[in-house]
Amino acid sequence: MIFRLSQKLSKKIKSDKLLDLPMGENPLTDWSGHLFTVGRVQYIILTNTASLYSCLLRGKGITNDVTFINRGLERIRELTTNDGLQHVYEEFIAPECGTVRYAKALNRSVTGSMNDHIRAAKYLMIDHRSSEEIENCLNETPMSAISGPDGRNYGFPKEVFTVLADSMSEK
Repeated sequence: MIFRLSQKLSKKIKSDKLLDLPMGENPLTDWSGHLFTVGRVQYIILTNTASLYSCLLRGKGITNDVTFINRGLERIRELTTNDGLQHVYEEFIAPECGTVRYAKALNRSVTGSMNDHIRAAKYLMIDHRSSEEIENCLNETPMSAISGPDGRNYGFPKEVFTVLADSMSEK
């Protein structure tokens, strides 16, 4: 399992040195994370690096890498369960959780897309929407950094994540 952390998030959880790693062999276990603040509340966005499929969690109480890993994986499990993709978590993500490596961001395209997600999340939080509603909006918004499965120039994160899972099942 790879967590690609921003410098800000790495400092918060006091992680080991961030490595320069290529995309993981299993793209479903390669996630990027960033810390952001709304008002005076810290949030963490976790985004699947390959599909931009994202979830949010509060930063409160996450003070080291152990709590980050535990709460992050729990939130990813909840996200996949809420989207009817629990089998993806159980089959492809959970078995890889034993070994976690921290890495630098893969590329600026992923970082820029995460920043777009953060801006949208901040805007949606003004309306006091729940994390689940915000995640649904983020994961159903077309992104130009990913291609759609039918060759479109943009893809929807949830759809791309599902296609990735299907392709992993075929292997």
